[in-house]
Amino acid sequence: MQKLDLVKEFGDLYRPPAQQPVLVQVPQLAFLMVDGAGDPNTSPEYVQAVEALYAVSYGAKFAAKRGSEPVDYRVLPLEGLWWSEDMADFPEGRRDTWSWTMLIAQPPVVTATLLGQAVAEAGRKKDLPALGRLRFERFAEGLCAQIMHVGPYAAEGPTIQKLHAFIAEQGYARRGKHHEIYLGDPRRTAPERLKTVIRQPVGS
Repeated sequence: MQKLDLVKEFGDLYRPPAQQPVLVQVPQLAFLMVDGAGDPNTSPEYVQAVEALYAVSYGAKFAAKRGSEPVDYRVLPLEGLWWSEDMADFPEGRRDTWSWTMLIAQPPVVTATLLGQAVAEAGRKKDLPALGRLRFERFAEGLCAQIMHVGPYAAEGPTIQKLHAFIAEQGYARRGKHHEIYLGDPRRTAPERLKTVIRQPVGS
């Protein structure tokens, strides 16, 4: 059986140096995603979105293993695109004003057809209110700056400010949406040990 590990293959995208901003070129990748708004700590819509993303992503993984040409792979980490009318809300933590797209990258073996089957299977097994809002899209962020934040999500402010300062020092301007990749499971990892890739697309 073929085995894939996109985290290892795209190591520079998922393993930036801790507390050291770097520039990285992000290629086009395929994502399962869902949109929403509000504080992720208190919004039922956020919980429902994440639950649906994981249910379908793992369903696709198991379907790929059962295919005519079986492929096994590690489900990639949860990611989030975040924005608001006032981008100063990010370092200052006013989360109730945020809009978001939560997403999980999918390997090349995962097709729209396979995901459709996984959505149907997930719906048969459990009531998942966000299933109907899922979509499958490809996009490329291009040139980005990113940094590894180690610690609680609520303490990201100084790390984000450091990343923004680095972007200005390199002569770039911020563009697009604030992007986070969650490498740890907050249910099983102490807050001070959580690792989060913080990424910001940049341009001239």
